[in-house]
Amino acid sequence: MPVPYIRAATADDEDALGRLDRLTWSTLHSVQERPTQPYEPFFNERYGPQDHLVAERGPRHPAFDPSRRPARGGGVVGYVRLGRPSPLACHTHVRQIQGLVVADEARGAGVARALLGAARDEARRRGARRLTLRVLGHNTPARKLYESEGFVVEGVLPEEFLLDGVYVDDVLMGRRL
Repeated sequence: MPVPYIRAATADDEDALGRLDRLTWSTLHSVQERPTQPYEPFFNERYGPQDHLVAERGPRHPAFDPSRRPARGGGVVGYVRLGRPSPLACHTHVRQIQGLVVADEARGAGVARALLGAARDEARRRGARRLTLRVLGHNTPARKLYESEGFVVEGVLPEEFLLDGVYVDDVLMGRRL
């Protein structure tokens, strides 16, 4: 698969992103209950299109362009949700990756790495000095990817979640921008 186009999400992406979320759901990376019908909207009061960058199939795009429109015939293969960790004014210099999803058929093709790079660039553009995330301790592939992109473990909440009968750590990671 060619390196994907990365662009800002639009309201038109709602169905594709919701479907991708449901298809990739796993306790490897989610602490939420498995989605069931009727499905909640993907965009809501907390997270809208402005909080998401989308990866589409297609030739390499030279740079992330937040104004780029969806490609015809592309196909969403991933997204990253970039938010503020809190609404506090003293916390505006930090952005947090609050979701990173890649379609099963696109894994191993550089989609997650491209999304992380775009999230880093967008966080800088929004004035952030730090980028943070949380990852489940047993998600070794994601942790290795984040480490390779400059994130370091800044804290661990031991046995924070009980998933499928197993206690799982919540690992806090971050990096300077």
